[in-house]
Parts: sequence; structure tokens; C-alpha cells
Amino acid sequence: MQLTALDKEYFNSRITSARVQRSEKWLGYLVGPSGALLLNAVLASYLNVYYTDVLKLTHAWGGTFLAVFPIVSKTIDAITNVIMGQIIERTRSKQGKARPWILIGAPLMAVTGILLFTVPASSETVQIVWVILSYNLFYSFAYTIYNMSHTLMVPLSTRNVTQRGVLAVFNNVAAITVTGFFVALIFPMVVLPALGVDQNRWVNVMSIISILVLPLTLIEYYFTRERVTEEGDGREQRTMSVKKQLKAVFTDKYWVIIILYYLIHTFGTNLKNISLVYYCNYVLGSYNDGITQSKINVIGGLPMGLGIFTVWPLAKRFGKRNVTIAGYILYAIGGIICLLDPRNMTVVLIGQFIKSMGALPKAYIFLALFADVLDHMEWKAGFRVDGLSASVQTIIITTGYGLSNGLFNMLLARTGYVAPTLVDGKTVAASQNLAIQNAIIFSFLGLEVITAIILIILLAFLTIEKVIDREQKEIKERKLILTD
Repeated sequence: MQLTALDKEYFNSRITSARVQRSEKWLGYLVGPSGALLLNAVLASYLNVYYTDVLKLTHAWGGTFLAVFPIVSKTIDAITNVIMGQIIERTRSKQGKARPWILIGAPLMAVTGILLFTVPASSETVQIVWVILSYNLFYSFAYTIYNMSHTLMVPLSTRNVTQRGVLAVFNNVAAITVTGFFVALIFPMVVLPALGVDQNRWVNVMSIISILVLPLTLIEYYFTRERVTEEGDGREQRTMSVKKQLKAVFTDKYWVIIILYYLIHTFGTNLKNISLVYYCNYVLGSYNDGITQSKINVIGGLPMGLGIFTVWPLAKRFGKRNVTIAGYILYAIGGIICLLDPRNMTVVLIGQFIKSMGALPKAYIFLALFADVLDHMEWKAGFRVDGLSASVQTIIITTGYGLSNGLFNMLLARTGYVAPTLVDGKTVAASQNLAIQNAIIFSFLGLEVITAIILIILLAFLTIEKVIDREQKEIKERKLILTD
């Protein structure tokens, strides 16, 4: 796909250096992505709360709607991810193959983000139709366009492993520190208690967040650059069929391992994220008390700030994979501690702190391992599979989210969840039975212990760091021969 309309000079990247620049790190990979990542983080944590507590759809269609709807919608999302991945792979423009879609996705996310919450005060059927359409417009269309292209920016930014690792760190700082501050602290401490179950307040706040996405995403577009794409004219990718790409990736052990990692990690993490608010409201604290969730998030967030300075030096000394494995060992230990007494604040905070220490490697450096795998695939197959890999990765993430969301909502419906009500302008929450509390505890704490142990075993086979330097050297030599 030729995007000649973007050849105009005012669409050019503001990054012109062959090496990664300070402005690129701070604006392109930290400030710029924070808008879309913030919106997505808020939605991941609180959109389900909006559906269950504000719209009161937990028992719609006999309790099956919120169980089936996320799974079906994420299946659609998975299909559009495949399509978008191939569109990116075939995109040819002066601005690269992924960056142009960041520009296109910016206004689409802003508009569809607002539509998610402007559900009309009408019959249950009308609300369900609106939820289905707005959800898929955002996730299967607007966010797919952005996220697929954003995911590829670190791998396509440079072949320099050290510089690429730094960009991966900055990229994850945006997702963890910037979004975490608002989603983990400001939202539960100040915003949620003020919103309650008043729909108008939800619409106003989420509209502001959605609108902020546009200018910030434009910053990401203008302060990033695809140096890897600029190395050649892309003739190899243009002639590669999807069948050949699929054969190449599914016969490579490193690629299969990295995809399995995303599947297992995503399912456990999403179930935890969805259930966090419910765990704080009904197991550990009281409804939107402004304290319980903030305590958990503060304890969980403190190591994330320190990790900016410590994780990458450790990864360079001991290896990215080894540090990640060590992190998951800590993660499992912390989860087990929490499960010893899941209703005791002190015990849970100790366990959460240990878990957050263990989460540092997966948060800050694992994207660099994904980039190594993509370079390895280029060395092995003779062509890059960025679009296909991003498609499959995003398929895993989206279907994992749909399955975990559907499972959690099914647990709520089957165990008899009672939504809070609005009485004289105040939110009044109901008490939940023991079965609901146990389901929430498993969702927030139990499953992640299991997934952490599985991932420790899986990552033991990801030995790509032993060969990546040699393979990158051979790739450069091939390109020099072709140039000559």
C-alpha cells in the first residue's frame, strides 16, 4: 500500500540522526505514547466496572452477555489485527511502514474512546447494541491501528541492541510510571469516589482522557523514526506471501516461545487487572473507599520507579532472559504470601511489594527480547516478519483479554454479584457472598502464581542472546553485499 500523501515535508519525522536522540527517547517513547497507553490502562482497569456497576449489565441475557461479549469481540479484534499486520507489512511511504498508522490512529482513538461511555439511557437492548458497536469500533478498529504500529516502533527504530534496549525501557516507563500514577493512584483515590455510579460524571471524565490522546499521539509520530525500514527498499517483504511468513515463524523455536509467553502472561495479568477493583471493594476494603486500592498500587508502584535505573544494568550483566526468570521467581513467592491471608492488609502489602519487584524485568526489558527474536527471524528466513509477528502477538493479547474478561464476568454472574445503586446522589454498595469473594481472590491472586511458574519453565528455553550478536553481524554483511 503506497501512502504517497504522507510524502509532504510537514509529515516528516523530527528525528534525523542515525543514532537514537534524547528527544526521541523522551518525546517519542515516553511522552508521546502516554496518551493512548493511559486511555487503554483506564479502560483495562475500569471499563468492566462501568459495565457491571454503572450500566448494571452483569445479569443481562441471564448473565451470559458480559461473559460471551468480550470473547466474541476479542475474536473480531484478533481478525482485524491479522489484517492490520499485513497492511503494515505492505505499507510503503517516506515515513516508514508503521509510523503512518500512528498518525491515522490518533483521531480515531479520541472519537471512539468517547463513544464507549456515551451509552444512551434507554432499554437494555439498545444499551447492549451500543456497547457492542462502540467496543468494537475502539478495540477492533481504532486501537488496533495504533497498537499494531506502536508495538513495532522499538524493533524498527534501530539495530543497535543497547539503544534499542534503552528505547524499550522508556516505552515501558510510559506504560508503567505515567499511566500507573494516574490509574493506580489518582483514579482510585480521587476519581472513582467522585464518579460513583453516576453515568454523566463517567462520560465527562473519560471524554477528557480520550481527547488528550490526540495531541500526545501526534508527538509520538513526529519524534520516532524507522531506521531498520530505511535500510532497504523492502522488495523482499513485498514478495513474501502470508503462507511463507507463517511457515517461517511457526518453525522457529524462539518465535514460538515468545508467543507462548505473551499468551500465558496476558491471560493471568488481565484477570488480575480486571479483578483488582472488585478485590479492593469487597475483600480487602470497602466500596471506593479511596484508600485500599491506593495502598496496593503505591506498594506495587514503588519498585517500578527504582527499576528504571536498576533493571537494564542487571540485564546487560546477567542477560535479559536470566533477569526475567529471576523476576518471575520473586513474583510467584509474593503471590503465595498474599494467598496465606488474602484479607489481611499487612500480609497482602508485603506480598504485593515482592511481586512488584519480580515484575520489573518483564515490564522494562522483555520488549527488547521480542526485538531480538524479530532480528533472528530476519537472519534465518532472509526477510522480516514484523507485521505478522505484531499481528500474532496482538491476537494473543486481545484473545487473552477477552477470555479472562469473559471468565471473570461469568464468575460474577454465577456466584450472584449484586451491583451498587445510586440513592439520593450517593453510591450504596451491597455486601457480596463468600462465593463471590473467593472467585475474586482467585482472579486477583491465585492464577498469577500458576502462570508465573509456567513462565519460569518456558523462559529457560529462550536462549536467543547467545546468538543474536553474530546473527545481526551477518545481516549487515548481507546488506552490504546486496548494496555493492
